Amino acid sequence: MPSEDVAAVDHDQARGVLADHHPPAALVAGEHDVGLRATLVGHRMDVVHGPDRSPGRRLRSVPWPAVAIRYEWRGEFTTVEVNQLHAEAFETRVFDESEWDWHSLTAAHSLGWVVARDSDVLIGFVNVLWDGLVHAWVQDTMVVAQARGRGIGTELVAHAIEGARAAGCEWLHVDFDDDLRHFYFDSCGFRPTNAGLIALQQ
Repeated sequence: MPSEDVAAVDHDQARGVLADHHPPAALVAGEHDVGLRATLVGHRMDVVHGPDRSPGRRLRSVPWPAVAIRYEWRGEFTTVEVNQLHAEAFETRVFDESEWDWHSLTAAHSLGWVVARDSDVLIGFVNVLWDGLVHAWVQDTMVVAQARGRGIGTELVAHAIEGARAAGCEWLHVDFDDDLRHFYFDSCGFRPTNAGLIALQQ
């Protein structure tokens, strides 16, 4: 546990001081010589004061209570929790298991999937479909709203890439809306290619 001279600060409050996705590091912030350290996943930051909480003191080292997010290829999940995540990610109603059974669907059609958990809570999921040999597709990259902007989606896709590569696939495909171009091209490493789409139910 952090000592009493450590005050928790939400990561969003310190975006101007410390960029996302950097390893824990001590920084000097202004005339008060306040050190900021952040976990790699960006869950929280700690402002470390001197013993008497006065300004202008050098910072002493304190243990960092890192909050680790666990990513697992073909990790366990329940249909209920994925349907709840899906409803939040795509702004739909929550489907029940009789309508959308993730266990049976992934068993029948997926090469694998990646789950992200903060402690025991599912906070991210991505599905990877395939043709059984050469091609795989990223589908339904989802992160809970309160955890977005922390690199979790990028990490989910990175694990999906490694899972597809390990299975011997040669190509990993994805399609997405225009507002996700930066995410998939710049953050995840996909490159533009020609593709087509037909709406079958219209």
